Amino acid sequence: MKKENQNSYKEKRKKAHEFESREAYLNHELEIMKFRRWRIHLPFRDFNIELEDWVPALAATIGKVVMVTAMVAVFATQFGLSPEFVAENVRYELLIAGGIFVLLFSAILNPNANLAGTHGPMIPLIPIIAAAGGHPLALGILIGVFGLALSITKGGSKLMKLTGVGVRGGLLIYLGAVGLLSQITKLEAWASSGDIGYVSFAVIGITILIYAYLAKINKRWLAIPLCSAIAGIVAFALGADFAFTTKPGLPHMNPMWWWGEDTGWQLGLPNVGHFIAVIPFAILAVAMWSPDYLGHRVFQELNYPKKAKNVLMDVDDTMTVASVRQMIGTALGGGNIASSWGTYMIPAAIAKRPIPGGAVLTALLCVLASVFGYPMDLAMWEPVLRVALIVGVFLPLLEAGMQMVRKHKDSLSAGTCIFACAFVNPVFGWAFTMLLDNLGLIGDSERAAELSWKEKLIIPGAMFIVCVVSLALVGQLPGIPGIF
Repeated sequence: MKKENQNSYKEKRKKAHEFESREAYLNHELEIMKFRRWRIHLPFRDFNIELEDWVPALAATIGKVVMVTAMVAVFATQFGLSPEFVAENVRYELLIAGGIFVLLFSAILNPNANLAGTHGPMIPLIPIIAAAGGHPLALGILIGVFGLALSITKGGSKLMKLTGVGVRGGLLIYLGAVGLLSQITKLEAWASSGDIGYVSFAVIGITILIYAYLAKINKRWLAIPLCSAIAGIVAFALGADFAFTTKPGLPHMNPMWWWGEDTGWQLGLPNVGHFIAVIPFAILAVAMWSPDYLGHRVFQELNYPKKAKNVLMDVDDTMTVASVRQMIGTALGGGNIASSWGTYMIPAAIAKRPIPGGAVLTALLCVLASVFGYPMDLAMWEPVLRVALIVGVFLPLLEAGMQMVRKHKDSLSAGTCIFACAFVNPVFGWAFTMLLDNLGLIGDSERAAELSWKEKLIIPGAMFIVCVVSLALVGQLPGIPGIF
């Protein structure tokens, strides 16, 4: 029986030429796969690696370099560390967390768990964390502990089920629109600083045309590699400067070097005071996970066939993987704060691919980028970076949110969510609107009537209180000074 279960995918699998279209083949692949939690999975026995898997792998590698660089650079600025430290730490994260950890957990042990990426919303809080006397190692350990507690109690999946369609749509629309405008603004600022403002206009203009055409022919999964490549070529052809500067090599592999008093972070090991200082930030980081994970799972639900239930991302298992990755990665010396890997999941869902195939390729590309160094320079170049994030993350987020808000009652919840997000931030907006929606004060009153009081008030209310208190402690509520 065990052998039959292991070989069921191989037995049900058909070759691509047996289907009328490539999409039909990819849908069939999703429908016949069935992953087993915390068991060994192998390529070509339990899943296949297709051409489409290269798309999320490329997008994830670019996103990894970009996001980890942004996060470590802010840490380095606060602690007076050099740009060489940033490059070394990013290379370390790519090798250990982006390569080995991804391959082990999301490709082999649990393909229903999304890859552990970077927690972008935490980047603006890093200066506050440092000013409060926080220590990166203490922060990473506590995030891992709190995350494991939430995943073990199945809190992540419960919160996902309690988030109505309108709230989901509003959250995605807000994140997509704000992110899109931010990336365009940053690209324009980069071009203007080099007195080549016309480059940003040309790059964005061509990107719009290519993306629109790919959407028309149902090939949006090609958007990241194609648009990024063309953006880089166009920018270089129009006079933008680019040079490879990161040489091949390996990072320091000794954790004690990273956490030494005169080496690496130059902070030494944390004490009790450091752990106390980062408690509210660790709570807030984990509280932010649920809306983030929710958005990534939605993309699978929108793009996968209805029968493909067995390959959907498991929110609780993803939290477990992110928590373990956070503790191990930080203990080894990495400066990343983990979350669900959006620049992987979104293009993977659009390309109709499950998690493990692209995870294998992502691990390979991250290791190669770390060892060779030069690909890091290319991924971090402004035209490539901004266009990859626009077409790979923010435009799909915006489109997915708009697809979800079809009914008038859902649009009311979505509008309130967008308003609340703009007033404070997406964490507050999600928690506040979920509470109102579940109480039936906005949105679908029939849905609210079917919920128990625990689902209406107790769980959403507790989540709202946790989010508000955490935001207040770290000074993220408008007009209210933070304690830390």
